[in-house]
Amino acid sequence: MKRISTRLLAGAFAAAALLYVNAANAADKVDAAAAKKEGKVVWYTSTPVKTAQKLAALFEKQTGVHVELFRSGGSAIMRRFMQERHAKLNAVDVMTTSDPATSNELAKEGAFVPFKPDNFDKVPAGDKEPNGAWVAQRLNMMVIYVRTDKVTAADYPKTWTDVTNAKYKDKLAMTDPSFTALQLMVVSTLSHNLGWDYYKKLRNNNIMIVQSNQQVLDTIKRGERPIALGALDKYAASARKQGHPIKSIYPTDGTPIIPSPTAIIKGGPHPNAAKLFANFMLSDAAQKLFPAGGGYSARTDIGPPKNSPKLSEVKAMPMDYGQIQKETGTVKKQFNEVFQ
Repeated sequence: MKRISTRLLAGAFAAAALLYVNAANAADKVDAAAAKKEGKVVWYTSTPVKTAQKLAALFEKQTGVHVELFRSGGSAIMRRFMQERHAKLNAVDVMTTSDPATSNELAKEGAFVPFKPDNFDKVPAGDKEPNGAWVAQRLNMMVIYVRTDKVTAADYPKTWTDVTNAKYKDKLAMTDPSFTALQLMVVSTLSHNLGWDYYKKLRNNNIMIVQSNQQVLDTIKRGERPIALGALDKYAASARKQGHPIKSIYPTDGTPIIPSPTAIIKGGPHPNAAKLFANFMLSDAAQKLFPAGGGYSARTDIGPPKNSPKLSEVKAMPMDYGQIQKETGTVKKQFNEVFQ
């Protein structure tokens, strides 16, 4: 019997492994002609409104396929989708939320069409479902940001617990987890890590609760409150570009970095246009819109916003999406009871 070289075997195994990895990451095909024949795609999204409009307009210009856009907060988007799903109403083709916890659960239930767009391999493993049931459209950095003309550098909070100090009374604002899925991720994680006494202390500091991240930013810009807590960094970065004196703080005990899943809905009315749109979402043109607007691309090969840190430079807060999904109802109920 001939002896097979160990080196040859190792090479064969390496080649097979490479083929397996390439196959696992290979993009799925899109029928562009069929998509154009369908004529439109229905998109539910919590993407910041200006960015959502730019994405829709760019896609329409590139493909001639119309985007019917419904934009709201992440929790509101998911609530609408779940109501339609339970009513067996197939109204939406593509959904982008900021709720990876519920997206994972819906993927298990078969609510999404597995689809790997071009550049799927450039999205980190933790920011996509392995089979392509969903893939991050963008990454959301949830920070503390302050008005630098109203808060001295010595008083910048450095950790999540710093803001429970009485000196921050009447200075804080945050969003409502019943409206925005991003805040749901944050509240679920912090209440688990720090206990609900943390939020009771925030209530005692008379923190202002508003619905959306845009409303938090407007509150800070107007000077009603000088500190935003657990708020989306993209809005702060955009405001800085406009000349507003706002500084983002990445807490030393960890920053939540949350993917915004994009998924194709099984049974949607325009299945080919949905794939074309999902494919476009990870394209160079689409992904570069996020850092240009102060946010973070989902792709590792596209850099951070100007004057913002690289993701590798920020200590990420671990998040358990399985736990968040199980506790979603309880977290919303408990939050409402604390702040009623």
